Amino acid sequence: MKVEVDRDLCEANAVCVGIAPGVFELDDDDELRIVRAEVPEDQVELVSQAIDACPRNALFKSR
Repeated sequence: MKVEVDRDLCEANAVCVGIAPGVFELDDDDELRIVRAEVPEDQVELVSQAIDACPRNALFKSR
């Protein structure tokens, strides 16, 4: 599974970072950074939760 972010929608409110900090982080400019676009198998459930919890629907699965 891969995850991407729509930068036009993302407000960098860090909900995803709180759910899956091994995949998402905020950089020094408070921009969302996807640390691992190819999601490790043990993080798939957390990333799916983060996608569902995104208040702006800015995260999505790709492949």
